[in-house]
Amino acid sequence: MSIARELDSGWIRQPEAEENGSVLPASSSSAPNSTESPSPLPVSPARPESGPRISSLLLDYDGSVLPFLGGLGTYNKRLILLTWIPALFLSFSQFSDFFLLDQPDKKCTNTEVEPGSAGRLSRVGNGSAGVTELLALLNPPRLPTISTPGSSLVPSNHTDPCLCNKWIYHIQAGLVQNVVSEWDLVCASSWRVHIAKFSLLVGMIFGYLVTGCIADWIGRRLVLLISVIFNLVFGLTVALSVDVNMFSTLRFFEGFCLAGIILSLFALRVELCPPGHRFMITMIASFIGMAGQFILPGVAALCKDWQVLQAVIICPFLLMLSYWYLFPESLRWLMATLQFEASKKQILHIIHRNRVNTESDIKGIMPELEREVYRGPKKVCIVKVVGTRNLWKNILVLCVNSLTGYGIHHCFAKSLMDPEGNTTQHMSNFYVNYYAMAGITLASCLAMCPVVGFLGRRGGLLLFMILTALASLLQLGLLNLIGKYTNRPETGMSEIVKNKFSIIFSIIGMFSSHAVGSLSVFFCAEITPTVIRGGGLGLVLASAGFGSLTAPIMELHNQKGYFLHHVIFACCTLICIICILLLPESKNQNLPENIPDGEHYTRQPLLSHRKGEQPLLLTNSELKDYSGLHDSVAMADGISENATVNGIKSS
Repeated sequence: MSIARELDSGWIRQPEAEENGSVLPASSSSAPNSTESPSPLPVSPARPESGPRISSLLLDYDGSVLPFLGGLGTYNKRLILLTWIPALFLSFSQFSDFFLLDQPDKKCTNTEVEPGSAGRLSRVGNGSAGVTELLALLNPPRLPTISTPGSSLVPSNHTDPCLCNKWIYHIQAGLVQNVVSEWDLVCASSWRVHIAKFSLLVGMIFGYLVTGCIADWIGRRLVLLISVIFNLVFGLTVALSVDVNMFSTLRFFEGFCLAGIILSLFALRVELCPPGHRFMITMIASFIGMAGQFILPGVAALCKDWQVLQAVIICPFLLMLSYWYLFPESLRWLMATLQFEASKKQILHIIHRNRVNTESDIKGIMPELEREVYRGPKKVCIVKVVGTRNLWKNILVLCVNSLTGYGIHHCFAKSLMDPEGNTTQHMSNFYVNYYAMAGITLASCLAMCPVVGFLGRRGGLLLFMILTALASLLQLGLLNLIGKYTNRPETGMSEIVKNKFSIIFSIIGMFSSHAVGSLSVFFCAEITPTVIRGGGLGLVLASAGFGSLTAPIMELHNQKGYFLHHVIFACCTLICIICILLLPESKNQNLPENIPDGEHYTRQPLLSHRKGEQPLLLTNSELKDYSGLHDSVAMADGISENATVNGIKSS
């Protein structure tokens, strides 16, 4: 009687794979019938408590549905290609701030300033060959500061470089005119440039959070198309801005729409692929985006004017309007949310395009679809992870990893481009600076492919995080130690030696921190269930955006507090190293479709134990229920030792 009550209450669940960290396919041949083992949890977002039972075949997309449709067939390859092409356009928009808001060299052509005209600045054109020599006599512009009590209250005179009524600008970033030279955003107005940089990043942060939740509710395809339409509207309107306030406001909404495009394409790309191809297909999209980063300087040089450049960047998104006819909704998301009527039509279309022989349907996917009665869709919000045991921890760890990776990346970039506040001769050139960062990013992505293929997702993330932590600690500790010896002539140490060490550690840090941020986003897409994958990706991408936001914040404060900023992120890397060990391994695993599937992802040892050796950590199916909720029932009724927290142990 007690065992029957246990079965009715749903506490004894289906068995899962013996290997810790794996996900039990819903279509496993060894799974018992529904009368012997009910659903894994009493309440499941994808499996209602009442009503007709849902076939396990339809809930096992990677194991049953995708092989029946031909796997990575011709039709899926075309769809994946359609997700790659926009990566080129998206990189243009993401890196456009380097050109639109580049601080140009300036020269004052008229230092005779009339009384009361100190704040009146005007633009007269661009620079000539002798601008660099004249700028050597001028101090760099600074934000206005409050006079200290000890400072002499001497009125400003004509030696102040900002007391000028005519400026000549020399822009290094390939353009003849950009936003800074258009509206004279120098001296007292230079802070507006940083606000303009904020606007795009803040818009993307809010966009990731909002569009991620919407994508789980209305679908990835609809979010993609709506974001493309509004991105065209706001992006083209940015080119018609009449002042910097209008420019910054419109850039916020442009960033919001860009976030929707990036997130929906990332989710679609992951959900189209079989387990063995997900990582490489995602990395190819990253390489296409980096190709856009390398091409953008040439596009800017051809456009000359910033308004033309902005229009050229946005116009290619017109091609994505054809996705309304070319790109279907994610079939995986439709089936995970129980929208079987729409799934049936799409499956028939894919079968026709891939020329699949329906007689090869050994498992009976189509008969199961025909037998399914109409039921309302079961959609889930990301808030549901709060009630889970493991899933929310995994997402939180990846959020902290992406925040740390992209946040500390700026610390290394500043040390590389401006070691100890003294800009090197080579790094003062815009193109050397730009292509050095792009080259390090490319090297990081190239290194990720073999490392992740050999060590897996968790092992690769751990390795790159350790490299980031070592680079930051050595740069903070060892360089300070070297700095002490440079003050002693007898040691033979010089400032040049210190700068060389700083550059080496900065390159290593930028290399590894970019890999940490990128891998955290991809890792989240794999371990987050399909029903909330948009919301999970939105959280991790928004965390990465917060990390990137630290760069303009530091520039706005004239790099004050930079050392403390680096120390905080260095401490975060040490915390992340410990937390990464709590993550599961998702390499070659099926994507979880609902929240109970996501809960089955549990931690496993980094190194598998030898055959015949007793592991220190028991596997998931051998663990006893430690919650204490069923101890009294189990002891009273004498439940067999084969009954575990994850179900009845398979023999």
